[in-house]
Amino acid sequence: MAVDLRGVTTVLLAGTGSDDDYVCRAFAGPLRATGALLLAPPPQPGRLIAGYRAALDEAARSGPVAVGGISIGAAVAAAWALDHPDRAVAVLAALPPWTGAPGAAPAAQAARHSALLLRRAGLTAATTQLRASSPPWLAEELARSWRAQWPQLPDAMEEAAGYVAPSGADLRGLTAPLGIAAAVDDPIHPLQVGVEWAAAAPRAALRRVTLDQIGADPAMLGAACLAALGDADDR
Repeated sequence: MAVDLRGVTTVLLAGTGSDDDYVCRAFAGPLRATGALLLAPPPQPGRLIAGYRAALDEAARSGPVAVGGISIGAAVAAAWALDHPDRAVAVLAALPPWTGAPGAAPAAQAARHSALLLRRAGLTAATTQLRASSPPWLAEELARSWRAQWPQLPDAMEEAAGYVAPSGADLRGLTAPLGIAAAVDDPIHPLQVGVEWAAAAPRAALRRVTLDQIGADPAMLGAACLAALGDADDR
């Protein structure tokens, strides 16, 4: 990998409803192999986006950082890197949710639906429905993190669903190399979004995974991002 992450603080942000525990399991091992220093700030459901941006700002006070995240975390990190080109040495984007305005993007619709269900039915009933409609590994992950972020979780979901991610035009101005991992069979985070991001950014590459792969081993997601980052910097 041409991007040298040895000793570089790498700030990675969780997806909507997920948490820093999952981020660590997805990225700690792969980043350790590069010598990077992982920082995974816990999501603050009462101020999700502002909390993430504050964590990125704080980490960058002592020098340039690598940034990234999963789903909405990836979108926030990419936007921060665009705003701080002198501070972002690389971007790792796992399962990017949409490009530009969320509109009817599946990830935004899912967040809105989950927020409504949580408000109407409560945490226990919503978690029961989650278990019935999701892969077992994903249901277990989200049931755990949802419980920890209750009762502010619906607020966080609605905030995420309204977030305007970097557009294709924005990503064309990204100076840091961008490594993207997208799942070929994820209906919530379509592969096409990852393809759009990779096509737009000048130094970007995409690696593909499957939901079964990351369900069996979350570190597959982090490894795919880092492999894509190596591809990106070769362009």
